[in-house]
Parts: sequence; structure tokens; C-alpha cells
Amino acid sequence: MGEWLALCSAGCFAAANVTIARGAVKGHDNGAFLSILMTLSIAGVWWLWRSAVHGFPSPDMASLLWFGGAGILTMFIGRVFLYASVQRLGAVPASAVKRLNPLFSVLLGVLLLGEAFDGAMAIGMLLIAASFAVLIRQSLREARPADGEAPRSLRATLANLGYFYGPVSALAYAFGYVARKQGLAGMPDAAFGTMFGAVVGALVFVVVAGFVDSYKVALRQTFTVFNPWLFAAGVLSSAGQLLYFAALNGSTIARCAMLSSMEAFFTIFFTVLVTRSGKQLTGPVLLACALGVAGTAFIVIK
Repeated sequence: MGEWLALCSAGCFAAANVTIARGAVKGHDNGAFLSILMTLSIAGVWWLWRSAVHGFPSPDMASLLWFGGAGILTMFIGRVFLYASVQRLGAVPASAVKRLNPLFSVLLGVLLLGEAFDGAMAIGMLLIAASFAVLIRQSLREARPADGEAPRSLRATLANLGYFYGPVSALAYAFGYVARKQGLAGMPDAAFGTMFGAVVGALVFVVVAGFVDSYKVALRQTFTVFNPWLFAAGVLSSAGQLLYFAALNGSTIARCAMLSSMEAFFTIFFTVLVTRSGKQLTGPVLLACALGVAGTAFIVIK
């Protein structure tokens, strides 16, 4: 069941990528803080409903610390840098760069938690890694200048901060997943863990806003400007976060993280659906999709 929840989470995050790209404007609020508040609200309602039915869980201090650390890593660093990456690169390229997440997560799950790593997962990992390489190569090719413009070097293309924000976000999410998994060992309550992490992430965002003007602008615009695309992104990001947290209860970090690789391909599908244009469905993109699906099959079919 955990594997299917991870796939549903990937679909939600993919749809969020598209709505972020549609709603975010450079130099303005990109909706990251709004998405944290919505995750807090949705997870809080879910937790209260479950607790009213099944009883409130006993707090575990160690788990609270793990959930708090996961909140800083995923809700603040991971979420904020992810939104910034999508804002600068666009939905599909940012999703491709973010796919470093599974590679980091598999390594951390195996090295830090001693999770199993079999031959099928190794093949799946190689296939998905190959699909990332194809997508990133395609995104770099699309960044070439139009006729009459000066050619851009690879270094100049990668100088886009989006290519820095993406890996930072992926690494933060990977470490955050390890922290979440540790917290769930003591308190197997995905709703509470997500809610508590969102509280910590929101508080850190507010503190940073006291020193960084862009965060201060984001705080103000969250409560004064309504952007339907960013609102949708917040709902979808929150759903993806909750589903992924629940997936960790039923599977390993490695399997969940690698299955979340399907996010890149879901993003392509939703982008075509929203823009009603198939020009992004090039040969390399279709090849990347095929490689990703094949890699996912090796992980799911045990």
C-alpha cells in the first residue's frame, strides 16, 4: 500500500509543479509560505478527526524532535527551495532536477537506516537515473538562444539559480525523509507528524522573514493577495506531503523516494494538459518517460 500512496503523492506534487509555474512571477511571492500554512491546516484537521475517532496519541519527545527536524528540512528548506526552483526554471526542468531526491534518499536509507537494497532496485535506480539525464539534457538544449542571439555556454546555462535551488531542495527532502522515518518509529501518526513539522517550518519562515526582505514580502502577500494558481499549488503540495508521509508508514524510504520519480513524468502530462500543447512531447522526453516507467516497474513488482 505504501508504494501506491507514494505514486499518488508524486501525482499531487507534479500537479503542484504546474500550478506553481503558472502562478509564480519572478520577484514576487511564489506561494511557498502559503503552501506550508495549508499543509498545517489540512494535516491538523486530519489529525483532529483521526484522534477524535481513535484517541489522541501519547507524545514521544524523541519523535517530536525528529518531526521538528523533518519540518525544518522539508517544510522550510525543501519546500522554499523547490518553489524557487520551479519559479526560475519552469515545471518540467525543475521536476527533472528535483529527481536527484530519490538518489539521495536511497543512499541515505541504505547507509543510515540499513534498508535493504536488492538487484531489482539497483536496476530501477539506474533506469530512473538514465531518465533524469535525458530530461536534464533536454532542458539544457531548450535553453539554447534563438537565432541572432549570442550562444550560451553550459556554465552560463547552469548559472541559473534554479539549478542550485533544485539540488538543495532534493538533499533537504532526502534528509527530512530519514528524520520522518525515525519519528514515525516512535509515533506512527502521519497526520500529527506532518502537522507538527509544518508548525516548525512556518515558525522558521517567520523568523527568517525578520532578516530577509523577500521572505517579508512573501508573508505580507500571503494574507493580502489571492492567487488561485498558488492556492491550488498549496492544496496539491499539502496533499502530496501527507500522502508521502503516510507512504513511509507502509514502505521503506528507498522505495517511496524512487517511486516518487514518476513526478517528473506526471509533470509533463499535466503541463501538456494545462497548456493544451504537445510541443514538449519530444523524442527525448518520451524516451525519459519510458525509462522512468521501466525503472518504476522494477521497484513495484517484487
